[in-house]
Amino acid sequence: MRHPNLMLGILIVAHLSGFLAENTFSQYWEEHIDLPYPPYWFVAKISPLTPHQVNVFLKLMEENEFASHLPSFCKLANVACSTNALATLPQKVHWTDGIIKYELAIPSGTPLWVANQGRLPYFRESMVKEGGFMEIPDLRDPMSYKSFLPRSLASKIPFSSTRIKELKKLFGVVDESNMDEYIQDTLKICEKIPISGEQCTCATSAEDLVDFVVEKLGHHVRIWNTESAEGSNENVRIRVVKLIYGNLSEPPTFCHSQPFPFQVYYCHTLQKVKVYAVEIQAQKKLNHVIMACHYDTSTWNPNHIAFKLLGFGPGLIEVCHWISQNGMVWTKNLG
Repeated sequence: MRHPNLMLGILIVAHLSGFLAENTFSQYWEEHIDLPYPPYWFVAKISPLTPHQVNVFLKLMEENEFASHLPSFCKLANVACSTNALATLPQKVHWTDGIIKYELAIPSGTPLWVANQGRLPYFRESMVKEGGFMEIPDLRDPMSYKSFLPRSLASKIPFSSTRIKELKKLFGVVDESNMDEYIQDTLKICEKIPISGEQCTCATSAEDLVDFVVEKLGHHVRIWNTESAEGSNENVRIRVVKLIYGNLSEPPTFCHSQPFPFQVYYCHTLQKVKVYAVEIQAQKKLNHVIMACHYDTSTWNPNHIAFKLLGFGPGLIEVCHWISQNGMVWTKNLG
């Protein structure tokens, strides 16, 4: 059964969507997080769909009519449903996989200049010195514009490698396209086996992300993020290095933005990590980036690129890396 008036109803209330969605999530935030309000960059990723629009699209899914309204859904939900939306996006930043997959090893015979893209994705804490210079890797999020889906809609998405054909059909994804690669990579990361001491999840909605953080850290938390992607692929001057979280007995939670049709975060908690705020002088402007240093690398793959670049091996050195654009670090508020 077709619904010619459904989209008209959606469009009539579209101008209220941002306001209503933000208010709904703000209420959820206040009930779970002991901070006065979510950061503006977090709010910017909240789904712009109103409750009415969500109900309409849920009904279309139930009646197998969703595909015929896909273009409208993509626009209203601010998600990427076809390869056309990716034409001008940068290529996926592959070095960030190593941040998430600590068991990841570079293929045998891969030149280091290829593996690290000519920059320095991993480094020792002592290498970050005020007044010194560092080569910064690509900090960009290849799909920084996309929004979360509301939890009620996200829960209906076949988020599994065993149902990838169904998933790709739902969002109009073409085989062997960039989006096809993004989806496969993200699902592999979300379905990987955690290393010893790691607890992880893939949050497909803002509410899921908040729930994971509260489960691991409690309600009294702080949230840190890299300000922008300025300085990517540049040799920058280190202006200020500030330790913002150094309690090795209370592990922080990291949430990494993953390329997918809608906003997905891979969130995980790891033991013995220090967090720093670093001010860097890029060519165009100052940027404030977050640096994480892992002090327990004993369970990492001996062939991980970090050890290839820095020498030594698992458990022998700390390994540091930058937090990319749209990444989050959550810590307990111990103050």
